[in-house]
Amino acid sequence: MTDNALGAFLRARREAVTPAEVGLPEGSRRRTPGLRRSELAMLADISVEYLARLEQGRDRHPSPQVLGALCDALRMPLEERLHLRNLLKAEEGHFLCAVAPRPQREVRPTVRALLDRMEPTPAVVLNWLGEIAAYTVGYARLARPLGILDNETPSMPRYVLTDPRARTGFPDWERAADEQVETLRFGISKGDPETAELARELTITVGAPFTDRISAPARVARRSGTTTWVHPEAGELRLSYEVLELPEGDGQRMIVHLPADETTSTALDRLNGLRPGTLRAVGD
Repeated sequence: MTDNALGAFLRARREAVTPAEVGLPEGSRRRTPGLRRSELAMLADISVEYLARLEQGRDRHPSPQVLGALCDALRMPLEERLHLRNLLKAEEGHFLCAVAPRPQREVRPTVRALLDRMEPTPAVVLNWLGEIAAYTVGYARLARPLGILDNETPSMPRYVLTDPRARTGFPDWERAADEQVETLRFGISKGDPETAELARELTITVGAPFTDRISAPARVARRSGTTTWVHPEAGELRLSYEVLELPEGDGQRMIVHLPADETTSTALDRLNGLRPGTLRAVGD
């Protein structure tokens, strides 16, 4: 796995942006469709040598001004800028307290109360290891038949990457696996020992499907979207989701699922023993 997440991300973004997207001519004899270092350096008003040092990990402490210029030059959206900032914080390698915080495996009472009020909406709270700390009954009805909640401390990375049922439950398994690895990447890059231990475990138990992903250039984890589940009782379900970050001290995030179409809305209502139309599809 890479120990140069910041540089790898910058290079991946440079290689993903075409000259046309930033107002430059395509030119000739171009080896890749992305930007050359010289082109990005010119757009960001920094030297080619300094950009090379950043990408190669020989300089891991760029100023906010340099990062801002690179973000502008690469036309990065807000979520990618926030991701880049997190990578920079990870490279700085420090916590606000003397002892590194431990992943929280329980939720605060107010978070539990919020989940209770969301019933029967499928919602789940995970810590930065991807362990499930709390969930609604609606989520349990969705996840338990797939085997997600089988273990005493359910772990989404372990389930998705190691349990054969995940490939049936998530038809787009490749995307699901990508997302689980991306959620672990930040903990690995900031030197969190428990995340590093989980990565070592998955390196052995999963092999290439994990190591290929964790060694690839970082990508921004999706914060919202639509995913497909195949439920043994309810059939195929299209679910829209939103990822909500809880306060930083919690080190947790909440994922809320909503039916993305009428068929899924009706199926979830039946699964929860409700009158059809209770959980309305997104956009209704």
